[in-house]
Amino acid sequence: MSRKYQWILWIVSALWLGAQAQADVIAVGPDAFPAGATTITFNGLADGTEVNGLTVNGVRFTYTVNGSPLNGAVQIDGGPGDTNHIAPPNIVSVGDNTGVLTVTLPSSVNLFGYGFAILSEADIPNATAISAFSGTTLLGSLTFPGTADPVFTGGFAGIQSTTSFNRLELTFNSSAATAFAIDNLTFANAVPEPSSFLLAVLGLGAVAVMLCARIHASAFLHDGSNTKDDID
Repeated sequence: MSRKYQWILWIVSALWLGAQAQADVIAVGPDAFPAGATTITFNGLADGTEVNGLTVNGVRFTYTVNGSPLNGAVQIDGGPGDTNHIAPPNIVSVGDNTGVLTVTLPSSVNLFGYGFAILSEADIPNATAISAFSGTTLLGSLTFPGTADPVFTGGFAGIQSTTSFNRLELTFNSSAATAFAIDNLTFANAVPEPSSFLLAVLGLGAVAVMLCARIHASAFLHDGSNTKDDID
């Protein structure tokens, strides 16, 4: 392989690896999850069960405030009762609600979501947020609105990523509400939308074509054997 084509291959490979490292995340609803998705309802857990350090069906929950683990702030309880997206028992904040609820999954997936409620009856555009991680690498973050559900502010927060993740950090708008509750944590693997992959392939192909064209043009213009008579 000539040196010029080695350079093309190297550049395209570098661009491809860079594209792979940048995950796309989108918000999804409950209908995005396949029939075989895993759902955690917290049924069977006693009220008052500490959530920080809790493991349910291989999923580990930790709760931190300012980076430090905190017991007594989040526990299993009845919360706001039945809403459109949660039902007792569920995870409820009973103390400091300014922290981060980290969910560590037993294996990597690309779909995750949960029903939530916060102690408010107003529409909140940024009621909760999800940050998805692969190990320690942040893949992306999304915020989700809350509306009357049907009384307390709540809804469903779901995220899908083109790169699989195994850890989520959940936060709630503590300025708008003094408590939160979550239930029906659901996660699964689903075939990602093909648009991102196709765009990446097309983009890399276009780069390769442009590089080839420039190299050929440069070789033609600088090749001493190409005289005016040759061109005519």
